[in-house]
Amino acid sequence: MTETMLHTTIESPVGDLLLIGDEQRLHGLYMQEGRRPVAVRRHWSSAREPFAAASDQLGQYFGGERTEFDLRLAPVGTQFQEQVWDALRRIPYGRTASYGEIARGIGHPTASRAVGMANGSNPISIIVPCHRVIGTDGKLTGYAGGVERKRLLLQLEGVTAL
Repeated sequence: MTETMLHTTIESPVGDLLLIGDEQRLHGLYMQEGRRPVAVRRHWSSAREPFAAASDQLGQYFGGERTEFDLRLAPVGTQFQEQVWDALRRIPYGRTASYGEIARGIGHPTASRAVGMANGSNPISIIVPCHRVIGTDGKLTGYAGGVERKRLLLQLEGVTAL
């Protein structure tokens, strides 16, 4: 049985966001004006209602009223990628972590490059906060939405030492 994938696009301060999911879970959130926009596939159906909670919570986040998301997520990746994405969700709002810190935290202390690759493959940006990962030297590093969007998201969260 193949799941019917649904999609909608919402506006945000970082540009249009494409949300992809099924009736119950969010599978993807992509910045359409970033470096890697995602094309809507022909077999996906347009729908707004299944994304109402995600849209509301994102609006609250961008309005400075929400620091955590409460949504059912279904990112698909390798076991390692999913381990990294779980670690990303534990980085508190307004804080950052380095690739090395995440690697050590998941029990792979020499895997900071692999963490970087998994971070870059995160299919649910903002909600799975890959923007909170910075270089060991404290500098902003690559981001699928572009470094300026990463900076904007961190500033929104009150991170000032950029």
